[in-house]
Amino acid sequence: MADTLTLFTSIGLSEQKAKETLKNEALSSALKDAITQAQHVHGVSGVDKAMGVLLYNMASRLKDTKRLAFLSDSIAQRKICTELQLTAALDFVKSHPQDPINQKEFDEACGVGLVITPEQIEDAVTLLRAVHSVTVDCCKEARSALKWADGKVIKNEVDMQVLHLLGPKTEADLEKKPKVRQFKLKGESLKFHKPGENYTTEGYVVTPNTMALLKKHLEITGGQIRTRFPPEPNGILHIGHAKAINFNFGYAKANNGICFLRYDDTNPEKEEEKYFTAIKDMVEWLGYKPYAVTHASDNFQQLYDLAVDLIRRGHAYVCHQKGEELKGHNAPPSPWRDRPIEESLVLFERMKKGLFAEGEATLRMKMVMEDGKMDPVAYRIKYTPHHCTGDECIVNAFWEYGRLNLTYTVVSKRKIIKLVESGIVRDWDDPRLFTLTALRRRGFPPEAINNFCARVGVTVSQTTTEPHLLESCVRDVLNDTAPRAMAVLEPLKVTIINLPENSLVLRVPDFPANEAQGSHTVPFTRTIFIEQSDFREKGYKRLTPEQPVGLRHAGYVISVQKVIKDAQGKVVELEVSCCSSDTAEKPKAFIHWVSQPVKCEVRLYERLFQHKHPEDPSEVPNGFLSDINPNSLQVISSALVDTSVKGAKVFDKFQFERVGYFSLDPDSTADKLIFNRTVTLKEDPGKI
Repeated sequence: MADTLTLFTSIGLSEQKAKETLKNEALSSALKDAITQAQHVHGVSGVDKAMGVLLYNMASRLKDTKRLAFLSDSIAQRKICTELQLTAALDFVKSHPQDPINQKEFDEACGVGLVITPEQIEDAVTLLRAVHSVTVDCCKEARSALKWADGKVIKNEVDMQVLHLLGPKTEADLEKKPKVRQFKLKGESLKFHKPGENYTTEGYVVTPNTMALLKKHLEITGGQIRTRFPPEPNGILHIGHAKAINFNFGYAKANNGICFLRYDDTNPEKEEEKYFTAIKDMVEWLGYKPYAVTHASDNFQQLYDLAVDLIRRGHAYVCHQKGEELKGHNAPPSPWRDRPIEESLVLFERMKKGLFAEGEATLRMKMVMEDGKMDPVAYRIKYTPHHCTGDECIVNAFWEYGRLNLTYTVVSKRKIIKLVESGIVRDWDDPRLFTLTALRRRGFPPEAINNFCARVGVTVSQTTTEPHLLESCVRDVLNDTAPRAMAVLEPLKVTIINLPENSLVLRVPDFPANEAQGSHTVPFTRTIFIEQSDFREKGYKRLTPEQPVGLRHAGYVISVQKVIKDAQGKVVELEVSCCSSDTAEKPKAFIHWVSQPVKCEVRLYERLFQHKHPEDPSEVPNGFLSDINPNSLQVISSALVDTSVKGAKVFDKFQFERVGYFSLDPDSTADKLIFNRTVTLKEDPGKI
């Protein structure tokens, strides 16, 4: 260890940096080999600090260590002298995975032997300035023209020539320019390879046929980005699927590519035609149009032929272990793993012909998956006719798909079915669920769901997110798109005693912050209704017998003259007087109201579950069905809404001022409008 520490400090690493490097076994081993290789060329004392920096950066960035000796030699021989050249060298070996490396092509790609003098830089910048306007980014253009030149020297030369031409910068030049928002890849998408460059992915296995197959792929696609969204048509899509939809379609669009909707219809036992239709409906609702709709079953014969080929190569075998034995990551090894190839071929054909019972035989691939699971099942027997292929192929492939999880909910299809069958929720589109049909019914705009997916980003692991992030995206969209209306959920009658009998018609802006976006009219009469909670008999910041309030959009301030109560002492009506807000003292508060309103039903939704992780036995020992929030749905049957909502269509959205955002439910009729609360106006940690 001490010798290695000394070796690392000998190339210019500080003692602290050297000790940190020793903690990383892979980096430490690679760097040690790189230094040893360089010393073989230059001798023990020949590796200076500049060379040491390049060796360290090379060792820390190089994924395929079989190129380490070659690159170490290139650095030691002063062929690679700059970070720019090192980056080019790493890119070259990554894009040329097969031996041998063509030295001439490598030298050209890395600028080996090229020296750009200050005079050449000056001449190039002068030429660029003569050809282009000074508004062009001369530094960027010069770096492009002089790839291997020192960037600092280029910048200094550009600055000097611009100063000579235009003089010192003015105050206007120094002002910060507004940034133009552009689509940016982030997270795992930054690591995506270009079409046909699969071999540049870390851990990608390169075979003698790899490059030829990738070349054929590029000939077919023309280098176009092609993605697919592959749902299983055995249930309704949920918020986790929205993430996959958003990324696959969005990534293709951002790269001028195409995206397929590919049904992974390999389990006919659970597939129904209604799910195929619902999935396509949700994809289009989110604003995406598939380039084409395809099915995994379209390729059943090809998949079967490939399975036979795997068996012939000794990479797959027929196994008779039961499903219970294969569960988990520590399943016992199969006693049939090494059975003769011919025997597996015969048995696999018998599987196809239906000569085994379900569960009696499977085809397993000889491999270890990334999660450590041994020999995954590729084919199992299902005696259920397929909606596309009938019983042509009785064996079917089986795959698992990851998802995004949200707290305070469940998205498992099996668990949602239990909620429906138990009568806890009405159906897959119950607004308390997080299926896409449920979110649409609750009033979530598709733009908000797409924005949420973009914020969450793409990772290789499953993630759990709080619902309030999604709701924040919903508020952002609805604040700009949902016209305002006034609604009273718990009405209190108010009679304005000094207002004439005939009604007034008031014009109210749809968006008070921007009246140019339109308006609607509402009647204003002697009889109005306010929220019961906006009146108290004393000690209140809104309406009291001693304190007046303003009426939003009416231009009037009202003062209580008489409080009318029923036999139980409950306030049932107020008699008030009004005066113009132009002459009255400015009130402490303004409240909303309705007059000649539309009677509606309003459904208020809260979280369906009481605990953050209802599926976690440590939080909910008795199972998720025991964690239901008994107050997750409140139905208000006699809410009053202003007349602007008349004629609203299903899924039309409104902001009920001071109350929340609401959407018209599909249960609505011409005689009875029903509104679902989408989200409250402000985040409340205790609510949906």
